[in-house]
Amino acid sequence: MKELWRRVTAAFEGLSANERLLVSVAGGLLLVALLWFGGVMPLLAAARNAAQRAETAEQQVEMVRALRTRFDEVNGRLGAVEARITSGPQGEIFTTLEQMAAQSAMKIDSMEPRTAPASAEYRETKVQVSLKGVTLAQVVGFLSRIDTAPQMLSVKSLRIRTRADKQDLLDVTFTVSSFEKI
Repeated sequence: MKELWRRVTAAFEGLSANERLLVSVAGGLLLVALLWFGGVMPLLAAARNAAQRAETAEQQVEMVRALRTRFDEVNGRLGAVEARITSGPQGEIFTTLEQMAAQSAMKIDSMEPRTAPASAEYRETKVQVSLKGVTLAQVVGFLSRIDTAPQMLSVKSLRIRTRADKQDLLDVTFTVSSFEKI
C-alpha cells in the first residue's frame, strides 16, 4: 500500500502546475461525488422513508381510531338490542302480530313459521306474514308498530306488489323475527 502511495505521489509531483491543478480539482470533485452519493443521498433517502413511514403510521392510527369509534357505536347498539331483548315482554309472536294488525285496521291473511338458525345465546322465532288487499297507509302503520314494539321484533325481508284488480291496494309478504334469551 505504501508503495502504491509513493508511486502516486511521485507521479503527481512529476506533473506541471496546470496538470496538478486539474488533477486536484478532478480529485476534489470525485471526493465530493463519493461523499454525496455514498453519504448524503442515503441519509436523505432514509429521512424520506422515515417521513413516509411516519405518515403511514399516522394514517393507520386514524383508521384505528375510526374503527374504535365504529366499534363503540356498534357495541352500544348491540347492548341496547340485548337490553331490549332481555327486558322486553316475552310473548307469542303470532298473538302480538295479530294485535298489531288489528290496531292498523287490517287482517293478516296468513302467518307461517319459518326455521331460524340456532344460536348459543338467543332463540329466534321467524314468521312469514302475508297481507292481501291492504293500503300503503295500513302497511306503514303495521310496520311502524313492529319497529317500535316493546318486544324485540325485526323485519327480515319485505316484498310489496300492487294488485292487478285494484291498483291502490297491495299484497305484502314479509318475515318477522323475535328473539328470546336462552
